[in-house]
Parts: sequence; C-alpha cells; structure tokens
Amino acid sequence: MMKVTTEPVTFIAPLCHRVLIALLLLCLSALATATTVSSGLQARLAPELDRPGPIALSSASLQRAVATFYAGREWAPAWDAQRYQALQRALEGMEGDGLTPADYALGQLRQLSPAATPERIVEREIVATRAFLLALLHLYRGKVDPAQLDAHWNFPSRSLEPAEALRLVETAVAENRVEDIFDRARPAWVYYDRLRIALAQLRRIAAAGGWPELPAGPTLKPGMTDTRVPLLRRRLELAGLLLAAQAGETPSESYDEVLLQAVQRFQREANLDADGSVGPATRAALNIPVDARIGQLRANLERVRWFKNELQGETVIVDLAGYRILYLRDGEVKWNSRVQVGREYRPSPVFQSTITYLTLSPAWVVPPTILNEDVLPAVRRNRGYLARHRLHAYNAAGQKLSPRAVNWWRPGNIRLRQEPGPDGALGEIVIRFDNPFSVYLHDTPHKELFAASKRATSSGCIRVENVHELAVMLLDDPVNWSRDALQAAIGTRETRKVELSRGVPILLGYWTAQIDPDGYIAFRPDIYHRDEPLLAALDARP
Repeated sequence: MMKVTTEPVTFIAPLCHRVLIALLLLCLSALATATTVSSGLQARLAPELDRPGPIALSSASLQRAVATFYAGREWAPAWDAQRYQALQRALEGMEGDGLTPADYALGQLRQLSPAATPERIVEREIVATRAFLLALLHLYRGKVDPAQLDAHWNFPSRSLEPAEALRLVETAVAENRVEDIFDRARPAWVYYDRLRIALAQLRRIAAAGGWPELPAGPTLKPGMTDTRVPLLRRRLELAGLLLAAQAGETPSESYDEVLLQAVQRFQREANLDADGSVGPATRAALNIPVDARIGQLRANLERVRWFKNELQGETVIVDLAGYRILYLRDGEVKWNSRVQVGREYRPSPVFQSTITYLTLSPAWVVPPTILNEDVLPAVRRNRGYLARHRLHAYNAAGQKLSPRAVNWWRPGNIRLRQEPGPDGALGEIVIRFDNPFSVYLHDTPHKELFAASKRATSSGCIRVENVHELAVMLLDDPVNWSRDALQAAIGTRETRKVELSRGVPILLGYWTAQIDPDGYIAFRPDIYHRDEPLLAALDARP
C-alpha cells in the first residue's frame, strides 16, 4: 500500500509565505517610492502652472510644458525602464537628422539611469521629459529660428497646437510608442528622407577615412594618361558616379569615356562648366572635405524642417542655389526650367507669396537700388546711356522730362522708365506676386546667360527661361490663353494686366544640396554664404 506523506507541504508553505511577504513589502516600497516621486514632481513643477498666459511649446517655455505633461498624468512618473531605454535610442537617432544628441541631455540621462532614490527619480523624470519635448519640437519645426538669420523670413512653421501636441505625446508614452512619435515628428517629405540617407552615407565614408584628395597638376583631359586618374576614379566611385573597382583590379591611369561622363555629371551638378576637363575649379570642388559636405547636408535638413512641406495643389518653387524653377501639382513636378538669380551682393530673397497676375509687354520702372548704384553713375559718365537703353525720365507728377532738364548729380525725386519691347529689361512677360522686395519672375533679353553654369547675374529678380510656358500653365485657360493667344497679345506691344483665375503659391527657397532620384548627392556652391551661419546656430547649445 502506497504511503502518502505531507512533509514537503509543510516545508513549502512557510517558503511561499516568505515570498509573498517579500513581494508585498516590495510592492509597498514601490508604491511608497511612486507616491514620493509624484509628490516631488508636483512640488517641483506645480508652480510653473501658476504663471500667467497660455501654454506654448517653445524652447523658452519648455518647463511649463513639462509641468502640464505631468499634471495631465496626475503627477505620476512616466519613464519606466522600457520607455527610458526607448527614449535614449530615439535621442541617439537624432544624429541621423543632423542634430546633436548631446543637446538633448543624453549624457545626463545615461548618468541618471540607475535612479535609486526618489529625489534622483524626480530629477530623471524632469530631465527625460524636457529632452523628449525639446527633441520633438526641433524635429517638427527646426532647432534654429530662421527669423534670427533672415529678418525678412515670412514662411509659416508647421502648425503646432500645444494642448493637442501634449495629448499626442502623453498617448505615445502611455502606449510605449516613444520612437514612433519621433518618426511622426519628422517632415513627411521625400527630400528629407533622401537627405537623411545621404547623411548616413557620407558619415560612413568619413568613418572610413574620407575620400582622396586630387593633387595639383596639369589639367586632366579625356585621352590623357596620368598617375592621378586612379585617385579621380576613386573619388567619383565614392560619389556614386562610377562603379567600384573589382577586388584585385589595377585601376587604369587612362582618362576614358566612362570617366569623362562621370566628370561631366559632377560638373553639371556642381554648377561648373561641364567640359570634362579637370582643372583648378573642378579639382577644388572635388577636394572639398567630406566633413564640409556633411555640414551642407545638416544645413539643408534644418531648412526642410522650417517649411510646412504640405505641397498640395499648385506650387511654384524657385531653387535659388540650384538656379532652377519648378511648377508642381500635388507635389509632382510638371515643368521645370533654368533661372538667373540675384548676384552675390544683391541676393534674391527667401520668402513665400502668391502669384496673382501677369503683365504682358511690361514697361520697366528702374528700382531705386539699381537707379542709384548702376544707372545714375552710368548716365553721369555718358548721357547716351539713356537713349541706348530707351530710358525716359519722369517727375513725381508723372510728367516726362528732357534729359537736359535733369541735374544728374542731384536728380531729386525722378523715375526712369523703359518702354515695352522684347529687348527691354523685363522681356515680354512679368509674373507678379506681392512682396516687400519688388521681386518678380520675368522674361529677359539676356537669354544667352541661361547656358552659363553660374547664373547669379540679376539684381534680385528671377529671370526665367521659357517663361511663356510657365505663363500658359498659370493662366490655365486653353481656350482664351493658349500659347498662340498669349503670343498674339504680346505682339500688340500694349502693356496689359492679366489676372489669374486663382492664386498660385510661390516659394523662393535656398538649398545647397539636392538628392537626385538615383541617389546621387549633388552639392551646389553656397552662392550667398548662408550655410556657415546656419551651421554655427545649429551647433550652438540650446
């Protein structure tokens, strides 16, 4: 007969009791700690809620946003181990956006990670939440205030309603989707994604030692044999313009047709003369260090964060540094062309507006800056300048003046007007939009300058190649305003204002890096020297 014993039970029962008691004590201790932490958070942050005025999400008022976040949680701590690790990973990933993780207290968060006391947990909570909100804010609207770099900046930032933003943040924390909300904060524009991919690519090249520098020497031309050609090949391989050499293959020193095509594309994309000859200018562009190119990508990532990037309906974009104009419908490029932009000392401004009408066969009233700095000095040197350029003087009352009746050294309040004509400064068409700079898009008699690689040749306005094509698209009336009808109206030589049936947004932007559809990173010269001050502001501690 089997004997049943109860001895193991009598042994296990006291052990279970002890485990339960330990767990109970642990829970009570955790509850007491959580209560102490909640009290500590409330004591530290509640006074922020008493400050007058509405809550705002900005770097300057972030502590109040932190207080509002915890008040919505009834002062309960937010950052358990899982969320805390996710936050640190997300902050580390900010480097891929051209931002500096250290700006978001990442080092401090790592030091606070083993938070053992309620006081240390309170500190960790506040530091983590502040870093969390600041990082999301910078991803969403940019770290640098563009108005501090450009007093005329008039682009609206991406809309951000504080209460709704904090609700989304609280939901992301509650549902353990910390890294997901970082992705949602980033601009939803393919150009931004391509810039991030390009930045990661260049950082890999930098980590491997960068790209080779092409030594000085005679200009390299197709058909030549030179010991520098393998270095040139390697440089263009790293740029993505040539296939990498096979392992063990001896690089050719001959400048062949394949290398020529790669060099010419590099030159075109860098706004250099695409003649295939690697002289001082091309060599200088090739030898710009990879770290400097990384800086350009970081600057352009920040510029994208400044924009709303909601390209719905029709939009005209002028890419000043790229010397090009694009007409888009719902984000898709329907037409593009070359432009001439303002000279370095008279840069075309960055702003947005709405195209409302066209002027056909426009007369040109000389703007004050051009009048004082260009025209008056030329007239003083030679009175024949007026006749050669078909310029007529008018007084404030609009009365035409004889050139002999004007004291050209002290002309007073006169206007100089050029009558309409295809050889006039504005050509046959002006596309107009309200702005304080007297800037517009227009035709030009200087069409030969569109073939130049560097096209910063105007006094601030945008000269557009094939502007008649753009005008027809803007008018969007194939019955009354076909290309033939437009040309017939211009042929009358009568100045005429033609209203658009709807306003079309126009953006004048500045980008010194462009990612082509095949992934090639095209860098443009910083013609207005705007990258350096932007990078300095980007690298400043918040």
